[in-house]
Amino acid sequence: MPDSSPLSQMDPSEDGVYAIYSLCYGRVETRRVHDNFMIRDMHDGPMPLDYNVWIVRNAHRTVLVDTGFSQRAAAERSRPIDFNPIEVLPRLGIKPDAIDDVIITHLHYDHAGNMDKFAKARFHIQDAEMAFATGRCMCEAHIRVPFDVEDVVTLVRHTYAGRVCFHDGDEDLLPGISLHALPGHSGAVQAARVMTPRGPVLLASDSTHYYSNFLRRAPFVLTVDAPATMRSYSRIMKLGGSTDRIIPGHDPKVRRLYRSFSVDGLELLALHEVPKPHSVEDLIRFDY
Repeated sequence: MPDSSPLSQMDPSEDGVYAIYSLCYGRVETRRVHDNFMIRDMHDGPMPLDYNVWIVRNAHRTVLVDTGFSQRAAAERSRPIDFNPIEVLPRLGIKPDAIDDVIITHLHYDHAGNMDKFAKARFHIQDAEMAFATGRCMCEAHIRVPFDVEDVVTLVRHTYAGRVCFHDGDEDLLPGISLHALPGHSGAVQAARVMTPRGPVLLASDSTHYYSNFLRRAPFVLTVDAPATMRSYSRIMKLGGSTDRIIPGHDPKVRRLYRSFSVDGLELLALHEVPKPHSVEDLIRFDY
């Protein structure tokens, strides 16, 4: 059962239907040409990148999608964050020790930190992602850059403690929540498809950092398998059904499209609600 929470009055009572809340815990200023696309865009300009975790809740359970990164990793990588996203969960009435299931979309440092802050959670990850993060590719310095060895070791320790559930491709996880392997950016990013009052919403994570990545079929600069990424873009559209049900991993435009509200000074987005109307062209065109 989820903790008593200020969010509980908005949580659906039906099992298999969820509210989804996005919590942005930091932001980095990047540029379109130099930072964000494999093929350089001739139209340069600011294109910031948000760091998010996602809270999936109903009256029966709370599931966390990704765990962010810590102040240690922020300092080591010169990526300042506003707060540690796991340490502030109690301000939302959510105790990390009461969470049973945590979905790790992939093992990059900004998605898989803080895994030591959960007393009993099961961690869900793709077989191929764990194999990638602990295999021979990590001998290559430029490939292991987005991985934090302490995070990987923490997940190995959780594996030996019997607290990791491995998934091989697409699987149903819980009523109303399914996992979908979308490789390309890393060994095997997994998205979470969540049933909400407005229908299924795809938390795509870094299978597409921005709306522009999958809408323009323009991979993010950090991509280990470009052909797999392009196939994943096609699957994203099928899984989401429509653009307004796809949530990219880092796009600040999400904050402009969805209703925000504050709980104890923390801004949350209600992703289970219908977004503000914008066309596909708007999503690509309007400035950050």
